[in-house]
Amino acid sequence: MIYLITGGERSGKSNYAQNLALQLSDSPLYVATARKWDSDFQNRIDRHQQERDERWTNIEKEKYLSEIDFSGKVALIDCVTLWLTNFFVDTKNDVAASLEEAKKEFLSIANQENVTLIIVTNEIGMGVHADTHIGRKFTELQGWMNQFLASNADEVVLMVSGIPVKIKG
Repeated sequence: MIYLITGGERSGKSNYAQNLALQLSDSPLYVATARKWDSDFQNRIDRHQQERDERWTNIEKEKYLSEIDFSGKVALIDCVTLWLTNFFVDTKNDVAASLEEAKKEFLSIANQENVTLIIVTNEIGMGVHADTHIGRKFTELQGWMNQFLASNADEVVLMVSGIPVKIKG
């Protein structure tokens, strides 16, 4: 089963996804995709880790999610935007290469046996038009990956002001 939780910044995506994971499992995996860019980001990571109790198994994986054994587990992947950023930076902003690598990684985990994935992503294209060329390229990458994930998901939920709106499944 694949759940995709999407929405704008601070729309309640992560909270909804964490509650869903705990409804589905007493011991879910939390896969954090953030790269530690600086001390401020490390503080954000530390704060998020402290919000999760002993029921969670925390895994930090910047890019290669296929290295994780998801078989028979409920896993929350948070978030696609930070995950894609890692591919985008490492490919020197190559949208096609980033998209290809991310799709390959997703398919490798989605095809594992008896896996339940809860994937958090952002709808960055619904906001202000990016004012830089790089920003516009990343918005395209995010939009195309979101479409791919949604087409593969069993259920898609759009979070709006903390309210879940089921749009698929």
